[in-house]
Amino acid sequence: MGMGGKDSTPLAGSADKTNGVLAEGTQPLEEPVRLPIEDVLDLHAFAPKEIPSVVEEYLVQCRQAGLLEVRLIHGKGTGAQRAVVRRLLRNLPGVLSFADAPPQAGGWGATLVRLKPADG
Repeated sequence: MGMGGKDSTPLAGSADKTNGVLAEGTQPLEEPVRLPIEDVLDLHAFAPKEIPSVVEEYLVQCRQAGLLEVRLIHGKGTGAQRAVVRRLLRNLPGVLSFADAPPQAGGWGATLVRLKPADG
């Protein structure tokens, strides 16, 4: 008998809560994830495919909140996430400039971004 002695196939539309067959994160979220708007965003918590939309919306919200200097932590690794972030920043109209963070703030594992003030 496998998996607890019962048929382990979950019913259509249900989640198997006993053994995690259907991972909680596999369904689209019904509500947007709310992030506090601060001057630092650590991107390690997001899937790589989510990074562009998360960063873009985060920077819009920062501008609206009056935060004009922010730090995006993408990590050092292979540099792939850094490249994705930099490519996005080059194309966003609300970005004045960006550069590597100083060593004590993450060095090339983080990007400092200067934003234009939001329009009145």
